[in-house]
Amino acid sequence: MNRRHFLQSAAAGALVASAAPTPKMIGLQVGAVSFLDEGVDKALDEIQQDASVNTLFVATFTYGRGIAGRQSPGQPLPDHGKQEYDTPGNANAFHGGSYVRTHPQFYKDTVIQDFRAPELGEYDVLEAVIPAARKRGMKTICWFEDVWRRDVPNVAQAQEKQLDGQNSTNLCFNNPNYRNWLLGTVEDYCRSHEIDGIMWGSERQGAFAQSLGAAHESTPRSPGTLGCFCQHCERKAKERSIDVARARAGFKALGEFTTAARARKRPVDGYYVTLWRLMLRYPELLAWEMLWTDSLRETYAAMYSKVKSVKPSVGVGWHIWHNNSFSPIYRAEQDLSELSKYSDFLKMVMYHNCGGERLATYIRSVGGTMYGDVPQQELLDFHYRVMDYKQEKPLAEIPKSGLSANYVYEETRRAREALTGATTQLWPGIDIDIPTAQTNARCTPGGTKDAVLAAFRGGADGVLLSRKYSEMSLANLRGAGAALKELGLV
Repeated sequence: MNRRHFLQSAAAGALVASAAPTPKMIGLQVGAVSFLDEGVDKALDEIQQDASVNTLFVATFTYGRGIAGRQSPGQPLPDHGKQEYDTPGNANAFHGGSYVRTHPQFYKDTVIQDFRAPELGEYDVLEAVIPAARKRGMKTICWFEDVWRRDVPNVAQAQEKQLDGQNSTNLCFNNPNYRNWLLGTVEDYCRSHEIDGIMWGSERQGAFAQSLGAAHESTPRSPGTLGCFCQHCERKAKERSIDVARARAGFKALGEFTTAARARKRPVDGYYVTLWRLMLRYPELLAWEMLWTDSLRETYAAMYSKVKSVKPSVGVGWHIWHNNSFSPIYRAEQDLSELSKYSDFLKMVMYHNCGGERLATYIRSVGGTMYGDVPQQELLDFHYRVMDYKQEKPLAEIPKSGLSANYVYEETRRAREALTGATTQLWPGIDIDIPTAQTNARCTPGGTKDAVLAAFRGGADGVLLSRKYSEMSLANLRGAGAALKELGLV
């Protein structure tokens, strides 16, 4: 081949390479107990066969049942794994903690040092899974979350301080013990294992939004349990010229408002006007909310920086709470142009099936506080409009029907637009058998397939099948696989 032909062939090869589609991330969240129950090879074979998964999001730490443990009690057992629940009284009853071996040198700057999950003994899920996953061409991402127990040794020294002076179960992002534990944990993961990424999630919000019940929680919070008002947060507030005494007075007044509102004691000028009166009288309410949000963002940035300083090739990203789909307040706080500065990827939760039940719960919650003047169907219609949702059903129907695949498309499209100009990957979280009430919507293979198709139609760089493999039926997992085949991604 002469030089001219060689250059032409090389150029043609480069064009073909550049035209080749970038592989999509097909992820699945899975806990340690699934690999113990089913065997690593068998579980990975099933996961790859059914849904062509190429990335495992392995639950490495949590004290919550949402991402670890077997099927939630009261929900139908899936058609794989042990046919039992890991509830008290059974062998290996769920407790939670770290499902990987920890190394003390990374936790010398925090009092939180004893947090191994006792139910699985010395089992290290990363040591067990990573070699087998690599043989199959699968990546492994450590997936852990901001969920704690009160009985963790020394954890009280890192907990948030509530408005009533009591300690919360939640830990404070401004407390050095928690900050150093988070930084030590990601360094431990990076130095001790050949991982491909780290994802962390915090499903919480600040005291203002929490006081109003602006979340899909079924039980309203007592005003006294709002946080955080610890010494570290109060010091940070003073540095921002926030009057701490007025902030406390404002939250006390806000708590009295929400307590009366839930008892249907309508203020003279109505609920919405009275809330605005409180916000104008106490601008510290919103200042404290932003202080909390900025503290979370600073935690993201610190974790990102730590990982990149240790192993730049490890991807870092965040699980963005489902409340982003319901609450305009929370969505305003999730500024993707800001988050993209310290995010290689974002898992935006877009759980369509359980989304109907959760949205209905959210509407009933805020309909009892700030929007108490508005009939609840009108309130849902308002949220459909301001959140830019189309084709969704009335309030009485959405718990039983779930949200549509179009909801997944609209949320993906919006997030894609919000990330314009950023290199951050967008990975919608897709609902496969996330628990709902027995009379409410249940996932189907067709519904799962439609949700995956909608995510890619909206511009997703990948999808993350959620919440955990141990609660998924294989038929619904295959529904995701069917979508990928239809799209030509496998």
